Parts: sequence; C-alpha cells; structure tokens
Amino acid sequence: MSSQPHTVPPWVVRRTRPPLLSLRCVDCGSQSATAGEGRFRVNANGRLLDVWLLVGCVSCDRTSKLTVHERVPVRSLDPAELHGYLVNDPRPVAALLLDPLFARRNRFTLDWTGAWRLEATPVRLDQAWPVQVAVVFADPVPVRPDRLIARGLGLSRNEVSRRIKCEVPPRRTRNTGFTFTLLPGD
Repeated sequence: MSSQPHTVPPWVVRRTRPPLLSLRCVDCGSQSATAGEGRFRVNANGRLLDVWLLVGCVSCDRTSKLTVHERVPVRSLDPAELHGYLVNDPRPVAALLLDPLFARRNRFTLDWTGAWRLEATPVRLDQAWPVQVAVVFADPVPVRPDRLIARGLGLSRNEVSRRIKCEVPPRRTRNTGFTFTLLPGD
C-alpha cells in the first residue's frame, strides 16, 4: 500500500427535479404533493398582500396553497422578490422548498427519493491504494454518506463501513461536500 492516496476526480451530487412534499391531501388522504413548475398566487387586499405557493396532490391532482407571506404591506417586499412571485420564477420556488422554516411553518417534509443523481467517475478497485474521493454537492440534497458511497462504488453499506475512512460520520445525513478514503479489501 502506498503512503500517498490515489486521487480520483470528484463525485458530484445533482438535483434532477424538485423533491416531492410529504403533505396530507384533504381530499384523498395521499401523503405526496408536488410543486410542479412552481406557481404562485398573489392576492392584494388594499395595501396588504398574501402570497401562496400552489402545490398539487400526486394522486388526485387537487391544488393546495402553502403560505409564503400573509397580510404583508406591499412596500415591505423586495421589488425583485415580488416580481418573481408575479411571473412564477422557478428560483424562489426552489429556495422556498429548501427553506426549513417555510417547511415547518407549512407542516411538510421533503421526499428526495429519485430527485437526485450521483455523477461519479468509476473507481477501479484494482488500482493503487488507498483511493481518495471528494464528494461535491451542486445542490443541497440531504443524503447519508454511507449510502452515497455504496451507490458510487457498487459495494454494500456494510463493506463501505469496513473499507472507508471519512471525515464526517458516515451515517449522519449531509448536504455539503466531504472527502473519504477507500482502503483495500481484505
């Protein structure tokens, strides 16, 4: 085993679509909803505005509203932010869905199943040891490092726990970059 780790190009985690929302539908009782393309509803009452993000049930397609702003003075909103709501800009949708305060206030969680992909350079398991890999998150997708590494290497999570040295706890969900070192098998 060499003393210097063999470094491979970084792995990148990217979001492929917005995550589903775990939110109970009042019509059918389903637990999944989607923000779709991201539509806002803005309602004016005098000088006060209400802003909602519209979400649709994946089972019955019923539309529900998640409160973004409630009874706020028009002048208290940034003009660019208000324009984004009026033209249904997808950037505020993504920012709101990833905001934990918005999720807590509207009582939903995110379901990331199938909403991300790993762009990984294959690691040849017969090359020089140890192998060092950096993982970069292009989007803040929460994923457990042990599951991510197992997917990238094609190994079981048990095998990954025996063969890696990682600067972060491998069983704690992360959404920021980290580096791990793969050691040779027994």
